[in-house]
Amino acid sequence: PTGVGKTTTIAKLAAHAVLRRKLQVALVTFDTYRIAAVDQLRTYGEILGAPVEVVLTPADIREKMEQLSGYDVIFVDSVGRSQQNMMQLSELKAFLEAVAADEIFLTISSTTQYEVMQEIVENYQTTKPTALVFTKLDEARRYGPLMNLLLNTGLPVAYLTNGQDVPDDLLQPAPEDLIQLFIGEGQA
Repeated sequence: PTGVGKTTTIAKLAAHAVLRRKLQVALVTFDTYRIAAVDQLRTYGEILGAPVEVVLTPADIREKMEQLSGYDVIFVDSVGRSQQNMMQLSELKAFLEAVAADEIFLTISSTTQYEVMQEIVENYQTTKPTALVFTKLDEARRYGPLMNLLLNTGLPVAYLTNGQDVPDDLLQPAPEDLIQLFIGEGQA
């Protein structure tokens, strides 16, 4: 979806991979729609010493993925698309199929209404997400909708984000972390 923090989350994941896991990473984006999206990713790439490639078509992304195959991890930042625009979701699907990714994270803001979350998951099923990333936990008042979404979709949670600091505000929750979050004993 649009405006959920996908680019910032990619930066956090890449920073974690470089700084904590000592991996060689590359960044690829096909978000040429949002003003300054490429510049934002390039800035993070420069800081991390990671190449940033911009692609315009599924054929371009296939070629770039091949060129970058020597890197430990390639993070791909996608353009944000409304869950209600099936034509745009079809275009997104074509890019993701060209990537042939090991993992596809569906990123959802924790502040999103539950009914909209359900619609997002349902309509994004064509992109074959492997896990969810919940962003903006620091802005949410309730976490019950997240729990309900997990119970109803069966998708695991890969990451949570709870602020804008790169790389710090990124959590890879264990099941007990989620339980504490949902029953109100934990903090994101």
